[in-house]
Amino acid sequence: MPTNNVLVLYAHPSPRRSEVNQPLFRAAKAIEGVTAVDLYYEYPTYNINIDLEQQRLRDHDIIIFQFPLYWYSTPSILKEWQDLVLEYGFAYGSEGNALHGKKFFCALTAGGKEDAYQSDGYNHFTIRKLLYPLEQMASLTGMRYLAPFALFGARTAKEEGRIKQHVEEWKTLLQALVDGRLNFKQAAKAEKLTHCLASIKTEDKA
Repeated sequence: MPTNNVLVLYAHPSPRRSEVNQPLFRAAKAIEGVTAVDLYYEYPTYNINIDLEQQRLRDHDIIIFQFPLYWYSTPSILKEWQDLVLEYGFAYGSEGNALHGKKFFCALTAGGKEDAYQSDGYNHFTIRKLLYPLEQMASLTGMRYLAPFALFGARTAKEEGRIKQHVEEWKTLLQALVDGRLNFKQAAKAEKLTHCLASIKTEDKA
């Protein structure tokens, strides 16, 4: 039996053009203890079922937003999802404690190379700083925010042969989350979750 139930909320407005996110989504669907939801597929007209989505949140211990980084933010359906689902009295406010104690992080792909996401790089900010609004969302709703799981240089990942390794790391991470083997204290402080994978793999070999 899984120690944690993991919810992956996947948002890609052009899934047929996806070279990285679609393989990640398929891998997530294959892992017991992980519920993977394609938001654009379920809600093509953005008519989000608030009650269903809130129940999904109640039923899971770890929440993951999976998406390609668009203009330094999420695709639009994830913002719509936040606006509608994370209601006062459910997710925040004096009685809005449904998410307290859950873990949250982003699994994202970025077109630019990693050195562009530095204070002295082309995009001026690290990936963690660009995700501060989502970190604050987690804080306001009582969730524990973890570092992002990120693939940089996504535009050239296929031709450079980097997708398979990234998918394998994703599977390792998800299985560790389900089994309760991820060091959450380390994961909260890291710049990226990939920095935490070495300790997971070491434990696997022990």
